[in-house]
Order: sequence, then C-alpha cells, then structure tokens
Amino acid sequence: MFHSKVYITLKKSILDPQGKAVEQGIHSLGFESVSDVRIGKYIEMDIDTDSRAEAERMTREISEKLLANLVMESYSFTTEPVKE
Repeated sequence: MFHSKVYITLKKSILDPQGKAVEQGIHSLGFESVSDVRIGKYIEMDIDTDSRAEAERMTREISEKLLANLVMESYSFTTEPVKE
C-alpha cells in the first residue's frame, strides 16, 4: 500500500484573490516582509497496490482527470509506502 500527497496550486499567471486577501491579513498582523501569498489545495490518499509505479500512475491520472484544472492549476505529488 502507498500513501500519496497531492499539492495543487494556481499557475503563476492566474490571479489569486484569496491569496491576496490572506497576504493583506498577514500584513495587518505586522508581518510586512511576507509577499506573493498563494492559496492551494492539499489532498491525501491511500492506494492499495504493491507497485510504486502503479501508485504514482494512479495518482497522476486522478490528479489530471479530477483534482486539478490543468488550464489554471499545476500539481505535484509524493508517493511513499505505508509503514505497517
């Protein structure tokens, strides 16, 4: 069994109003040195297979077909064996 963690973020060319609002909130707390805040999504899943390559293939396919809008978003992931 493998555990995948998927990170989805807006592409740099896409305006992120939620990230801008959070950045303004951070500045209002006095952290003026923080900039370029971007908001994303984080998804975890277990995949019941003995093959890392199969778990990575499935994670990639799920990310591209369901989790990420590839026109506006980029994704990356890690896949590690589940320690039993």
